[in-house]
Amino acid sequence: MKISIIGAGNVGGLTAMRLAEAGFGDIVLADIAKGLAQGKAFDLEDAGSILKFNYRIQGTDDIENIKDSDIIIITAGLARKPGMTREDLLNKNAQILKDVCLKIKKISPQSIVVVVTNPLDLMTYLALKITGFKSNKVFGMGISLDAARFVNLINKELNIPSTDIEACVIGSHGEGMLLLPRFTTVKGVELNELLEDEKIKVLIKRTLERGQEVVSLLGSGSAYFAPSQAILSIVRAIVKDEKRIIGVSACLNGEYGIKDICIGVPCRLGKEGIEKIIEFDLNKEERPLFLKSAESIRRNLDLIKPFCHGL
Repeated sequence: MKISIIGAGNVGGLTAMRLAEAGFGDIVLADIAKGLAQGKAFDLEDAGSILKFNYRIQGTDDIENIKDSDIIIITAGLARKPGMTREDLLNKNAQILKDVCLKIKKISPQSIVVVVTNPLDLMTYLALKITGFKSNKVFGMGISLDAARFVNLINKELNIPSTDIEACVIGSHGEGMLLLPRFTTVKGVELNELLEDEKIKVLIKRTLERGQEVVSLLGSGSAYFAPSQAILSIVRAIVKDEKRIIGVSACLNGEYGIKDICIGVPCRLGKEGIEKIIEFDLNKEERPLFLKSAESIRRNLDLIKPFCHGL
């Protein structure tokens, strides 16, 4: 198994560490910044004997080294700065992603591609269009991170272990995400039965603001501990063929009444990537909100169409 990570910043570097420690296979960490990926790879190599783990990791500034990867994780791109929305990142990151995906298409056409670059749903769609891969092979990490944040805040409110909480989030990765208390459970009990509506609204608001809150507090860059852990869970589901349901940004083809956009939905993941898109029976309050989230993504598709010209 060969797993490549394109982008050796905070998220990419920590993801490389987590994957190496998990022992999933050979790791390639690539970045155009001279020496960055190599330096982090050397540091991770040195840690191996201390950790008593046997792993192989290569750092490189030559993207050709991702050739014949089984899984490719794209973290390359500019991180959000304080006051910057995910949409602000679109033009600059779209060009980065286009260059990366053209190379993936050429030298690693059999790979499963996991997109982490923001704005995530639009970048996932762009990656899908540029590579021309099947839609089960290209998807984005997004709402699994949002769900983890929701779980954490519920844990703090109820003082119940996170392992007993299953949170449900769908929609765009960003301000348009839709948190579903009706499908969120604590020890199998619906969240609605444990907390009053007003308290749930507060937790939802805090979850929506969590990413920007981290960005503001860090002052430079964005979250990387939780995102890298979310990536690990996705890769584990693929490598181990877990058939596990995880929220990812997937291209819909009629599910939820939506076609030809990438948006966060629960999916069963296995060795072939997305094996099944799970459709929740949304009620009359939830469905319009989900469609609104989808429409917010669709309105921005025209902005990335220029990057698909000539393909």
